[in-house]
Amino acid sequence: MHEKDITEKTLEAFADVFADIVNVLLFNGEEIIHPAALVDALPRSVYKADGKIHEQERDTAKYIDVGGMHIALVGLENQSAAQKEVPIRCLSYDGASYRNILNQRRDAARNHMPLPNLYPVLTLVLYFGYERWSYPINLKDILDIPEGFAPYISDYSMNLFEISYLSDETVSKFKSDFRYVAQVFTQSRLIHEGKLDHFTLAPGEIVHSVEVLELLSVMTGDDRFERAYNESLQGGSVSMFTVLDFYENKGREEGLKEGLEQGREQGLEQGLEQGREQGLEQGLEQGREQGHRDTISATLTDFVRMLKGFVSDFDQVYEKIQASESYKDISRDDVLDIYNKV
Repeated sequence: MHEKDITEKTLEAFADVFADIVNVLLFNGEEIIHPAALVDALPRSVYKADGKIHEQERDTAKYIDVGGMHIALVGLENQSAAQKEVPIRCLSYDGASYRNILNQRRDAARNHMPLPNLYPVLTLVLYFGYERWSYPINLKDILDIPEGFAPYISDYSMNLFEISYLSDETVSKFKSDFRYVAQVFTQSRLIHEGKLDHFTLAPGEIVHSVEVLELLSVMTGDDRFERAYNESLQGGSVSMFTVLDFYENKGREEGLKEGLEQGREQGLEQGLEQGREQGLEQGLEQGREQGHRDTISATLTDFVRMLKGFVSDFDQVYEKIQASESYKDISRDDVLDIYNKV
């Protein structure tokens, strides 16, 4: 999870990507926020609980400045899995940012300086999962509120954006590298659902290639994206067509290798099974033959013993045995051996 956080923050920290995400998700693709207007904000804040000071940290946060003055603070939170408590976490981040505004105004007043304006704080939750978000996004809907309290509980609604479920129209409005990220997630979900056969990504070069491919590799759990850069592309300008060509070729190679390996395993298993079946069949046949021989041997022994009581020598015994239909194939030596033992 820590690796996911690092790769998400690295890509989204670029001003062009951050501004693009906000402009598309909040303003329908209009360039309301310009990258030059963004100023990095400290993502870390502190709070006191159980008598101790604790830290909490947003994934990415930036001020929007106009004329050197903050007019808003926007935070991005990344989720790979749906969690019920996320609205509370976002409220905690926003509350800490508002507390920071009050602290700045207090310090300015003490130093007889102009007071900072009371700018708004908002958090965008980017959810990358392939399953729909399964929990409420409003604070009141996840709380266990005692009877009669509901009218007096202030609600809070988090801004949730399910990246894998963005429409093609929305995805096409991204101008930064985040377009490729959104396309991979939306199309991966469709491929997983059997609604799409293959990727059809937009043409163009990736500006932040390392960060994009690392993010895709980590968030999809498929290291072929990162290997496309490390093993084949090796830096420089990279297009998604080149990435996908490597990605799909690697997939075919690994699929063939896996298929051959499974084929060998299944062939071995099938061979062992057939061997067991043939061995069992052969064993039963040999057992039946041996049983038959043992039965004949036992009855022949009794017959020889009986004959010795009526005839005087071996030749007469053997003659009688040869005349019997059951023992006509028994050799003279075998009969003599039995004759001498009984």
